[in-house]
Amino acid sequence: MTISGLQKMTLLDYPGRVACTVFLQGCNFRCPFCHNSGLLGAAQDETIPEEELLDFLSKRVGILDGVCITGGEPTLQSDLPRLLRQIKALGYHIKLDTNGSQPNMLKQLADEGLIDYVAMDIKNSPARYAETIGSSQFPAQIEKSIDFLMNGEVAYELRTTVVEEFHDEENILAMGQWLSGMGRPKKLFLQPYVGRDSVLAQGLHSPSAEKLRAFKAILEPYADFVEIRGAD
Repeated sequence: MTISGLQKMTLLDYPGRVACTVFLQGCNFRCPFCHNSGLLGAAQDETIPEEELLDFLSKRVGILDGVCITGGEPTLQSDLPRLLRQIKALGYHIKLDTNGSQPNMLKQLADEGLIDYVAMDIKNSPARYAETIGSSQFPAQIEKSIDFLMNGEVAYELRTTVVEEFHDEENILAMGQWLSGMGRPKKLFLQPYVGRDSVLAQGLHSPSAEKLRAFKAILEPYADFVEIRGAD
């Protein structure tokens, strides 16, 4: 288990809860617009010992009530269940951020009652998924995770980071139709890309507010709730 970062308090990352955010190292995607590119490969900087994290959490019981587990891609860590069991034992609610590529791990965590909320990234329509994650092919396991969340008991949201170079009306429509073919998403968020020096590909652009509203309107027939998050 490689813990590469800790945000000690957040009011934004876990809906309705005062939480901290734990960043785990490693990811199997190479999204050109990823803000956490430093977490993709092997740890380059000093990491946080697991004991130190658990000591921090034990001292914040009653101040914090949630822990967000993000990355990187947390579900790549084979010992993730063990860490979450220890966090759960302290009484925390746990939110998991995931790209959905490891449905077996996702199901294990849910079956053990180790996660209370899941935020899964939906990168694009199937036709442009591989391009959007820096891969050569669409990862079929994604659909298993979507199906599990839509038909399971764990609270969840699906979210898409919208990038001018990767998203247009045609593939946003295709994305909505694809998702609704597996069920009906309860919550679907669109969030505009924000450029940073840390992203893998420079020169990408945020969509206009008008375009975001148009995308929201396209998706509304295919989900119970669609909202734009993080736009000015």
